[in-house]
Amino acid sequence: MLNPVEIILKKRSGHELSPAEMSFMVNGYISGSVPDYQMSAFLMAIFFRGMEKSEIVELTRIYIESGSRLVFPEELKTIDKHSTGGVGDKITMTLAPIVAACGGHIPMISGRGLGHTGGTLDKLESIPGFDTFMTESEFKDKVIKHKLAIIAQSADLVPADKKIYALRDVTATVESLPLICASIMSKKIAEGAQNLVIDLKVGSGAFMKTMEDAEKLGELLKFTGESFGQKVSVIFTRMDSPLGYAIGNSIEIKESIEYLRGINIPDIDKITKALAIEMLLLSDLAKNETDALAKIETVIKNGTAFDKFVELVSIQKGDTNSIINPDLLPKATHKIDVLSKQKGYVKSINSQKIGYSLIKIGAGRVTLESPLNMGAGAYLYKKIGDEVSINEKIGEVHTDDTRLGNEVLNDILAALEITTHKDFEVNDEVLKIMR
Repeated sequence: MLNPVEIILKKRSGHELSPAEMSFMVNGYISGSVPDYQMSAFLMAIFFRGMEKSEIVELTRIYIESGSRLVFPEELKTIDKHSTGGVGDKITMTLAPIVAACGGHIPMISGRGLGHTGGTLDKLESIPGFDTFMTESEFKDKVIKHKLAIIAQSADLVPADKKIYALRDVTATVESLPLICASIMSKKIAEGAQNLVIDLKVGSGAFMKTMEDAEKLGELLKFTGESFGQKVSVIFTRMDSPLGYAIGNSIEIKESIEYLRGINIPDIDKITKALAIEMLLLSDLAKNETDALAKIETVIKNGTAFDKFVELVSIQKGDTNSIINPDLLPKATHKIDVLSKQKGYVKSINSQKIGYSLIKIGAGRVTLESPLNMGAGAYLYKKIGDEVSINEKIGEVHTDDTRLGNEVLNDILAALEITTHKDFEVNDEVLKIMR
């Protein structure tokens, strides 16, 4: 008979676990026979000792088999994108409608924001009425009929990951690469995506601070997906400054709408197109990169990508009037200008500090139960390498509380490193593609 203590000791000693031992721990935790304190010790042992690739694949399989699994007709060549999270990351809202307008079928399960990173579901739910909950059959029907649906993780889909992730969050084991990999890939496989593009963020505003750590995770994600028959590409993108100019919930939706309507936002444009090209290639909707880019630019220019976003909002019970007229989206009662106190060039931006600061005004959350102010947030108009002048308006804070808003303003200024000379290099937004 298997013993939780012996399994914990085995992993703590750095040995490879058998499928039966991992299944015993995971399923025992779900059923209640393995208590929180033993699962916490098990997760910490994995955190320090790591896992072999075969163990990660098996853990992913156990997660998937803990609940239901969606299967789409093979000829649809379903495709999804996963982002490891960042500040101002609104790429789902720009990317998914573009790929769907090009013919892709996208079953997407997204998450909520926690800590310094925002969540796609929170941003979408800032659209009045937008519903991220539906049955699996409704989800499947919408993807087949409309090519796109974005929902929250249901109780039936990968419940093991949902319960274990909550424990990881309070036991300081979130950053474990094997546990990250199993968590991401179990959901992306269970949702029915036959192909997957991963937007792996690297930099000060990302969970992966260095390219070395990011590449290790990318290799694990790719290996795991391919072990289940997925085609996986990993695109490493820079997260040293907030994406776009808006950071918040409704203001990020507004900025996404602007992009889909043809307004050029350089970093959003580069990352969106790089991911979209890869998604079209993986799902055989384009012959090559040139063909893919032409299709992408066509659906943006002729408005069908924007129309697809309106359609998405409509089928998920959102108010489409607020997409056609974004002034109807939730707004904060006050806007406070952020004025530069220095002259020079932006050398670095502590995006993580900005993300955490915005929690003060309700634009982010400390726990999943924390309330959000959908209209709160900030604009930052400067990127790394940009020149600034004294008293130049470099941003705005949108808040219902001016005292806290001024605290955020000071945090934003403190997060910017300004130098007198531009004696540093600026990295491209797309760092590397792993195919």
